[in-house]
Amino acid sequence: MSDETTPLDGQAPPLPEFGDDSVVPDETIRCGSLPPLRWRELPEPISWKKMVGPSIMLAGLALGSGEFVLWPYITYKAGFIFFWACILGVITQYFLNMEIERWTLATGESAITGFCRINRNWAWVFLVLNILPWAWPGWATGAGQMLSWALFGAEEVLDPETGVVSFKSRYVPLLGIAGLWLVGIALTAGPVVYNTVERIQIVLVGMIVVIVIGLGIVLIRGDAVMAMVSGIGSLGQMPDLDATGLTFISLLGALAFAGAGGSTNLGQSNFIKDKGYGMGQFIGRITSPLTGQEEAIADTGFLFPDSPENRRRWLGWWKAANIEHLLSFFVTCVICLCLMSLMTYSVFYDAEGVLKPGMDKYGAGLDFVWGQATVIGDQATGGGMLKLGFLVMGIAVLLTTELGVLDATARISTDIVKTNYLRNNDNWSLSKLYYLFLWSEILLGTVILLVGFNKPLFLLVTSAAMNGFVMFVYSILLLYLNRRILPSRLRMGWVRMLAIGWAVLFFGFFSYKAVELEVWPKLLSKLFGAGA
Repeated sequence: MSDETTPLDGQAPPLPEFGDDSVVPDETIRCGSLPPLRWRELPEPISWKKMVGPSIMLAGLALGSGEFVLWPYITYKAGFIFFWACILGVITQYFLNMEIERWTLATGESAITGFCRINRNWAWVFLVLNILPWAWPGWATGAGQMLSWALFGAEEVLDPETGVVSFKSRYVPLLGIAGLWLVGIALTAGPVVYNTVERIQIVLVGMIVVIVIGLGIVLIRGDAVMAMVSGIGSLGQMPDLDATGLTFISLLGALAFAGAGGSTNLGQSNFIKDKGYGMGQFIGRITSPLTGQEEAIADTGFLFPDSPENRRRWLGWWKAANIEHLLSFFVTCVICLCLMSLMTYSVFYDAEGVLKPGMDKYGAGLDFVWGQATVIGDQATGGGMLKLGFLVMGIAVLLTTELGVLDATARISTDIVKTNYLRNNDNWSLSKLYYLFLWSEILLGTVILLVGFNKPLFLLVTSAAMNGFVMFVYSILLLYLNRRILPSRLRMGWVRMLAIGWAVLFFGFFSYKAVELEVWPKLLSKLFGAGA
């Protein structure tokens, strides 16, 4: 598909003549403070194979956070005792993402626009929740740190009090900033932003999966697989936080990033809209103001009339979307989570499940990644090439995630601002707003790195924990939106409702514990002194 073509079949469906379309009455779907939806026939469904793309983009977001960093780190610190929560987290995100897709398939609008139909105040709330947790450029910084190790090596520094070794890297802030700007240039250069991101992510995610499988064949032991199976079966068990040095903040962050995580899951709405799923075919796409041709954008969504033909089409779209997301997102995330965590366990633990002698020294920040690369280089046949390949894979994984994060957060912010605040302002098109938010994020990340916040694991955990709370909030809203606002023929069934109810409890519990055990005590200490 060329950048000049449009969703799915290469033909742009003509935008409706709004004056000729009757509006959807408030008793069918309430409009709130936004213009009412308009009636439009649902397009014919297509094969799930032609729908591949959006879920791979979402999987690309997941690779550089949970899969490569947080869950392997938890495995390094505590083995597989908490891995049951990882699998539950991915399953939970699958159902959350499909409910995000449900609203967009049915209306062509993003899920956040649906939230704003409930109450307009959700616009500014989600604008804040979309910007703040992702302001920390942990992925670009992590990629910069690994690039520094690959180019210049690591300087080993032993802490005489703790016995923990740290590995100094050079020019990390500058390399992280270079990564941010490289991603920004790539997103600006393509005529149609969605097509640019989809192509890059499909290539990179495919390459990463192949490398992970190849490394897994060489490194993973049978006893590691049995330990993982046992960990998955140990439902409800928690790691010893004092003994491992883990925190509830890091556990909440890992749960949020067992998949894409946080507000970026809501970006699935924007991805499938630009791809042309369902009623999204009538909305229009974001194009580059430098290299692309502006497309007409509908300022509100559509709903299809209730008829036997439209019900048949809806079931076709819903079935195909579920299959595409199951195979492209869920399977990809589970494979990468399992293989990367198994590699970590096989490298650091012996057959008895005990940390190998000397392995506890790789305990600070991303040093465990360098430790993993070093042990691979020392122990495996052809270790030098495997070590380099591991680091190159890590750089690609983290930059892939940074690409996805910058794109998704810019899309979501653009959608919120244009729909709720600048709907009738022709001077601010979607494209202009998108690039304003994109380059503002890049400049903010640049400033953060220049002033010294350049510890990637701290940045990643901070971002992830904040996004765990975001997921708790929008799980509640999705439950209300797709059970009460959508017409009854399109609403989630009882199984899906129970799954989203579980998501509310799941993320709510860990958010509460993180606040109770860590955020609140630290806040009291800051306000009233160490003895509070």
